[in-house]
Amino acid sequence: MHLKSKPESLDDLLINAEHYANFSMRNIGRLPPTLFLIGSDGPLMFMPESLADESAKDDFANNARLMCIAHGATAAVMALEAWAKFAKPGEKFDMTEAPSEAFDRREFVVLMGESQSGQKQKFLPIIRSGNGKFFGFGESEVPEKDEMKGRFAQLLPTKVPDTQLREVAKVMLKVKGVGRAMPGAIPRLPHSRRS
Repeated sequence: MHLKSKPESLDDLLINAEHYANFSMRNIGRLPPTLFLIGSDGPLMFMPESLADESAKDDFANNARLMCIAHGATAAVMALEAWAKFAKPGEKFDMTEAPSEAFDRREFVVLMGESQSGQKQKFLPIIRSGNGKFFGFGESEVPEKDEMKGRFAQLLPTKVPDTQLREVAKVMLKVKGVGRAMPGAIPRLPHSRRS
């Protein structure tokens, strides 16, 4: 896996997002949700101020969609940590139990990528040492998915936005008080807050 200094495709963005996830987990012990995109101004990344509750998560997802419109994104990858649970062979999947509350839950970094030609995902199982610190990523046993659904999926507009629509999205972001996306293919890490 070679980091792409100027990503040009969804595959390049996925490589960079995985590199950043590894770097972030090793250095601050977590992965702040991060949107990577390739837009008319080149590669950009966008992170939320906070994801304190469900409303903040919805806001970040909506702002990520606006970022994709505002910057004419042709490819995007959402990178975030998630809990997952799986049905055991021969058992029915329990839809009533949230993955975060499941006894047999598993911790992953999920990379959800999309471009005009389709979606690609990668599930990176998080391995922690005995003291709970990040050790590395395991090999994913999660089968490839044709489509991802949910709050942080389907970020790209169905067609590349024209200049007028891009300007409207920029104004909406400004009115909402959303900071701008940072240029570059390799984001800087936020400062770690340790208690």
